[in-house]
Amino acid sequence: MKNLATLTLGALLEQTVENYGNLPSVSFVGEEPITYSEFDKLRLSVISLLGKIGIKTGDRVALLSSNMPNWGITYFAIASMGAVVVPILPDFSEGEIENVLIHSGAKAIFVSEGLKPKIENFKDKTLEHRIMIEDFSMLGDSKPDIVFEEGSRPGKEFKVAEDDLAVIIYTSGTTGKSKGVMLTHKNICSNAVSSGEIQEISSADRFLSILPLSHTYENTIGFILPILRGSSIFYIKKPPTPAVLLPALKTVRPTLMMTVPLIIEKIYRSKVLPTFNKNMLTRMLYAFPPLRKKFNQLAGKKLMQTFGGELKFFGIGGAKLDKTVEKFLREAKFPYAIGYGLTETSPLLAGVNASGTKLQSTGPPLVGVSLKIHNPGKLTGEGEIWAKGPNVMKGYYKEPGLTREVLTEDGWFKTGDLGILDSTNYLYIRGRSKNVIIGPGGENIFPEDIESVINNFKHVAESLVIQQKGKLVAMVHFNREEIEGKYHHMKDELSGFLEKKYDELKKELHEYVNNRVNKFSKIQVIQLHHEEFVKTATKKIKRFLYTGKKAS
Repeated sequence: MKNLATLTLGALLEQTVENYGNLPSVSFVGEEPITYSEFDKLRLSVISLLGKIGIKTGDRVALLSSNMPNWGITYFAIASMGAVVVPILPDFSEGEIENVLIHSGAKAIFVSEGLKPKIENFKDKTLEHRIMIEDFSMLGDSKPDIVFEEGSRPGKEFKVAEDDLAVIIYTSGTTGKSKGVMLTHKNICSNAVSSGEIQEISSADRFLSILPLSHTYENTIGFILPILRGSSIFYIKKPPTPAVLLPALKTVRPTLMMTVPLIIEKIYRSKVLPTFNKNMLTRMLYAFPPLRKKFNQLAGKKLMQTFGGELKFFGIGGAKLDKTVEKFLREAKFPYAIGYGLTETSPLLAGVNASGTKLQSTGPPLVGVSLKIHNPGKLTGEGEIWAKGPNVMKGYYKEPGLTREVLTEDGWFKTGDLGILDSTNYLYIRGRSKNVIIGPGGENIFPEDIESVINNFKHVAESLVIQQKGKLVAMVHFNREEIEGKYHHMKDELSGFLEKKYDELKKELHEYVNNRVNKFSKIQVIQLHHEEFVKTATKKIKRFLYTGKKAS
């Protein structure tokens, strides 16, 4: 089932129910999944509830919830009645949530129990109804006589067109102000259909969902796409810490997963690398390329078992994957797959499955998507990536000026990312154009490349490279627990010792980095950053928060 006659979310679900109605759809890990037919009946009952409280076609309805089966049921209910879903990231602050609700003009909100405190102080009259997503009960006294009735059906049919607005997604990007990205039914459905061309997916497949459903990456590829193919999707009730994730992997034995680079990079640096560096002999053997490949293959087999043993597609997107970590995954024969996209493109623009990866490439453009490099450099071929296709957004909500800045009159979307296309049409991302630092001789310095080197130094958890007063400054967050664990036998002297150790690490790191980057990218100052950096939903550091900091 690769084609979809009508590119609307309602038509997509209707086709899935017709083909896979008796098969499992969504569930928490360890619980009995509901079938697609049951999913659809609950969707109709939620539409009935929305009708009773006066929600009409075109009204905005917010969705503030952790991942759960009812999230998807609610999403399809809102969209298939012609209303507009406003998914809100669970990590948004009260202030950010307030801005989204006011800017979108949301008339109702579905909220999960754990996130309810974030809207308790919100008083704007536009928001007329609050509904608990766990049981669809009305919150407050706006409509005390209205109750959710399972099995009820809407009193009318809804006509939804492909170009109708389906969702407004408010991004929390790395460059500042959140914008409301308007995606149509056609945007989302066409992207799900095209994404399905990358990897064969069937009704026998099992997805384990660990990224927020309110982010378009997980929403389209980890939710809409598996529903299109009749696969089953499993959610976990708590944040995906190792203690929660490992048992879930063992129970579900997923065949497909979506993730971000930070997750697999942490696994590599905290679990894989220490095994090879535990003594001088293994460290020396691992440095020898033929033996390193053998070691990595053995590690890859263990990693596969950790992920349940049946994984065939481990999708990585949302940020650039560290080159060293990707080399490990290739040599380990781990079935990783790379993709590239943005919220504004629903999201996927380019992607490839595990059998087609090339080191540091995000793969070729999706079927139906055109990519070009605007104004490429004569020597490097680098330029801004522009995209065109049915998945490109309608625009930014209530922001016609911002929309004109990124969408050309003939439909090209300016991504703001710099990259190159090789002779086989594979895309390589260099970095965000806004992040590029201009060197003293006009050279383009990509901070992401320097950060990749820094992050592979011992005890480094994460880093950020910025320019301050003409100097390249590396802000580095060391893994304090790891360092303290190594010197736990020195408890009494640990405090003073750590300060001295950090000074030594800074000096070592300075030399390590500058021996591995070009002359324009050499770091002049290393600044300790004691807390984790603030990140977006896809675990990219919000750079704009740190560019004004002084080096020390």
